[in-house]
Amino acid sequence: MSEALSLELQGVRKAFDRAEIICGVDLQLREGERCALIGPNGAGKSSLFNLVSGRHRADAGRILLHGEDITRSTPQAINRLGLARSFQISSLFPRLSAFENVRCAVLWKLGYRYAFWRRIGRLRDAADRAHEVLERVGLLARAHLPAGELSYADQRALELAVTIAADASVILLDEPTAGMNRAEAQAMVALIREVTHGKTLLMVEHDMQVVFGLADRIAVMDNGRVIACDGAERIRANPEVQRLYLNRSIDG
Repeated sequence: MSEALSLELQGVRKAFDRAEIICGVDLQLREGERCALIGPNGAGKSSLFNLVSGRHRADAGRILLHGEDITRSTPQAINRLGLARSFQISSLFPRLSAFENVRCAVLWKLGYRYAFWRRIGRLRDAADRAHEVLERVGLLARAHLPAGELSYADQRALELAVTIAADASVILLDEPTAGMNRAEAQAMVALIREVTHGKTLLMVEHDMQVVFGLADRIAVMDNGRVIACDGAERIRANPEVQRLYLNRSIDG
């Protein structure tokens, strides 16, 4: 794993209606590192994701992507710099096929901009890239099916395909195994491990088996702050983390 930083948060703060939701978060992710963000509901995890991906803007502090300040950048600009994210709630186009959903995601990366005279069906490189990504996530045989007709687990795999389609170097996944049974979650963990190899991964996840199965480090949030960030064994033994989880086992 490289010592170079892919993503860095420096004193990041955000308030909504005078209530501070993110309270001075500092976090560093090295190139190729997988970090899980855990904590109780309302801790600020999704809000932090929204700040990093540009959906909301921080009130204070800085967010750096490969050393470049993206604190006030738009989501589109951040994506073009190499950061992609998935959402907890499906963001697929349900009437488009799995293939069409992924093809939409690869167009900008391949240099295509909106042009009403260009027939998308003739873009062979976009089609090839979409098929390649669908094969990686095990959906090539269902590429022709509308996204809304896929099983729930396949829809989550398609969301992952859309997220990685543009070959971003930093991937944010928001609860990628939510709603899955144990077998589906284990399959998704294996898939995430394979498709994010060599990339930097930051994920929000409540399933601790998934967290310990994927993460190099675990960052724990509570009341808008990161109260601990360390390897799995030290997180398990951390008194503040044990207090936060009301002395329940965090082994999953």
